[in-house]
Amino acid sequence: MSHQSELISGDILEYLKQHENKDLLRFITCGSVDDGKSTLIGRLLHDSKLIFEDQLAAIERDSKKYNTTDQEIDLALLVDGLQAEREQGITIDVAYRYFSTDKRKFIIADCPGHEQYTRNMATGASTSNLAIILIDARRGVQTQTRRHSYIVSLLGIRHVIVAVNKMDLVDYSEDVYNRIRDEYLTFAEHLDIPDIHFVPISALRGDNVVSRSEAAPWYQGATLMHLLESIQISHDAGLGAFRLPVQYVNRPNLDFRGFCGTIASGAVHPGDLVVALPSGKQSRVKDIVTFDGNLPRASVGQAVTLTLEDEIDISRGDMLVRADEARPHVSRSFDADLVAMSDAPLRPGKEYGFKLGGKYVTGRIETILHRTDVNTLQNSAADALSLNEIGLCRIVLNSPAVFDPYRECRGSGSLIVIDRLNNGTVAAGMIRSHNDDAGVVELSQWQLFEQELDLLLQKRFPQMSRAELASKLLESDRG
Repeated sequence: MSHQSELISGDILEYLKQHENKDLLRFITCGSVDDGKSTLIGRLLHDSKLIFEDQLAAIERDSKKYNTTDQEIDLALLVDGLQAEREQGITIDVAYRYFSTDKRKFIIADCPGHEQYTRNMATGASTSNLAIILIDARRGVQTQTRRHSYIVSLLGIRHVIVAVNKMDLVDYSEDVYNRIRDEYLTFAEHLDIPDIHFVPISALRGDNVVSRSEAAPWYQGATLMHLLESIQISHDAGLGAFRLPVQYVNRPNLDFRGFCGTIASGAVHPGDLVVALPSGKQSRVKDIVTFDGNLPRASVGQAVTLTLEDEIDISRGDMLVRADEARPHVSRSFDADLVAMSDAPLRPGKEYGFKLGGKYVTGRIETILHRTDVNTLQNSAADALSLNEIGLCRIVLNSPAVFDPYRECRGSGSLIVIDRLNNGTVAAGMIRSHNDDAGVVELSQWQLFEQELDLLLQKRFPQMSRAELASKLLESDRG
């Protein structure tokens, strides 16, 4: 039993007190299929003595049942929870696991490596501070390795640990490790990842995961766990200008009106002069209300309710910012990197729903500026984005939205694109820059009518093309 397990059983209050003061690191494991991502997480939990006896007995039993690791204990079963995952020995859904050591708390997102599940990987990476990119020592850098690295760069993850896994299958060759490291660094020169670390490991045998390996004496660097505990995660992005996307207007009675949301960036105090966007109306913060009582200060990541001194019109989807700080953009047009997440191609001209924070607004993709080849990072022209493809798109909304570039603030610079017919998420996006509304071509009333009619016909007659419908209407008119 670990030290923490003993503390939980002996003095739960002391454990919780220690727990509150620990730094939290969210990280993701990604890479190509069968590179050992789930096994690595299982090894981290196992060697850190964070697996209970009944869990260990269960995975020993399931390892024999599914036989995915040649009679050895399959630690990947700790995170591969779906039946299809266990039967196929792959990861499909994003699995989240929590653990802690004496130095830090961790939330892990184990993401699938198969190309068709890239959208799941992007979802898991969207909240992470660090990425572990696994590479199979036998196969080197693969297409999915490049794809995941590019998405990690797009999502603004600044810290990456490249774990060269399955070193036991190449006899812990230093030459193989150096070749893979050099190949990855050459590719990463074109990415915006400032902090990259490399470590040779064997997740199945535990080499250099928690304990140093004697099988690779040529490696004198830190173990994977030591890197996870010691890398300094920058929170500077959250200490910028104050941003509170309003998620809900709380009006329990006539005497109280509060604006609820999670602070996306910066900090706020009672008495601060704030501006509601896009309206531009101003007031001062009266109180910062929480379940535990009023606060003298609230900062990034806290879910709060703000009450104001004046009765001004604020709705869900608006944003509160401080009047003395830099303001976000208010515009109907912007450029954003989109990751396609639907089997139906993403096409310019079609009406979509766009969700930015708490705001839902309709609009269209005006044009695809370019599509990026994740293998070569070369840009090319495209008239549509298919599933898992990534491209820079110009988006035009039907009403103004409030946003920041994603690099400046994740919470106010991200969006999802929604199919208006089935409400499915068809893409996730990161805003790069805004465009002047003066450059937005207004849709005529006829164009709006045509788009609404097109949506209605697709909903009522999904099996028929526009040409077939036109032919039927002509026949009916002649009759």
